[in-house]
Amino acid sequence: MKMKKLFAGLLSAMLLTSVLAACGGGAASTPASQGGTSAPAGSTASAPAGEDGMRIAIVTSPSGVDDGSFNQDNYIGIQSFIAENPTATVQAIRETDTNNSVPAVENIVSDYDVIVTPGFQFAGIAQVASDNPEKSFVLVDSFPSDGENDIVVDNIYAILFAEQESGFFAGVAAALETKTNKVAVVNGIAYPSNVNYQFGFESGVNYANAHLGTSAEVVEIAAYAGTDVTGTNVGGNYVGDFADEAGGKVVGEALLKEGCDIILVAAGGSGNGVFTAVKENGNAMVIGCDVDQFDDGVNGDKNIMLTSVLKVMNINVERALNAVKDGTFKGENVVLGADTDSTGYVKEDGRHQLSDETLAELEKVYALVQDGTIVPASNFNGNTPEDFPGLK
Repeated sequence: MKMKKLFAGLLSAMLLTSVLAACGGGAASTPASQGGTSAPAGSTASAPAGEDGMRIAIVTSPSGVDDGSFNQDNYIGIQSFIAENPTATVQAIRETDTNNSVPAVENIVSDYDVIVTPGFQFAGIAQVASDNPEKSFVLVDSFPSDGENDIVVDNIYAILFAEQESGFFAGVAAALETKTNKVAVVNGIAYPSNVNYQFGFESGVNYANAHLGTSAEVVEIAAYAGTDVTGTNVGGNYVGDFADEAGGKVVGEALLKEGCDIILVAAGGSGNGVFTAVKENGNAMVIGCDVDQFDDGVNGDKNIMLTSVLKVMNINVERALNAVKDGTFKGENVVLGADTDSTGYVKEDGRHQLSDETLAELEKVYALVQDGTIVPASNFNGNTPEDFPGLK
């Protein structure tokens, strides 16, 4: 696809500036056991073992494996594998300079059997993997690239997620639950995963307005419009950073002033600022992304989190590690969605505040997304939210 090739061709320039993180520089990479980001409480982060167990490393962005969101969900998948395979060990390595992400992997590759790399900044590991064919790599949120095009590498299992599906569920929920009929999505940077969340959300609102009797408006403030990797203005509300909490609060406050009472937040650390704005406002709610963020919504004796929409990384990392263990691991590039239970929304009791009516409608649309009847718009699938057909 022409658009996809252009996206891949822009990879090198993008790697110099930022790290991909949908929801929540300096020194060399730092292992957790040597003063870097420690593993979450109750977990095990060990140096490479001298026994026969699988030696796993996870190399992350500066936010580390305890970021409460993207990186941590990948790490949980490793923890789950180790719980079933106690001779396996894991080393969490926090790379503090995103420009050094690929060299960081190259520096440690000889010490481990499997290297898990969550984030777009690791797309350039193709050469490292090719130079170490006896090692297995799990690349999350990107396909490997040769600098111009996506490529398949024999020992890299690369995963992208259909974030537009999860964004779609958020849009349907927001349209059904809004009291002001004004909703919005806040993103970090207009990288493909973030644009997917935005377009999916807008598609979901459009679907609900067309099929479920709602009349919600998606509010976009022109000053915060995003420009995607092709240079196209995609609109939306972009903070311009994944780690600008103050900037996120400014964008959140601006949307609240416009009357928005439900906001999908897909902005990494910048999203914490949106949460703060909503907590201080008192009359709005947020939808979390990537992982269950209900605990982040606590606001005194209340909670601002309506629900969270998901891309289920932990299960797929664990599946990849099991494939290494049983000898079925192979290099491929896959896009995972609802058909493999890899996208969705939080519906467990006590972890959301959706009405029974909304839950019932979400169950129906989930089945339609799962079987391919509904295909929400995304950054590169040829559809835009404006011409989203609703049903094939």
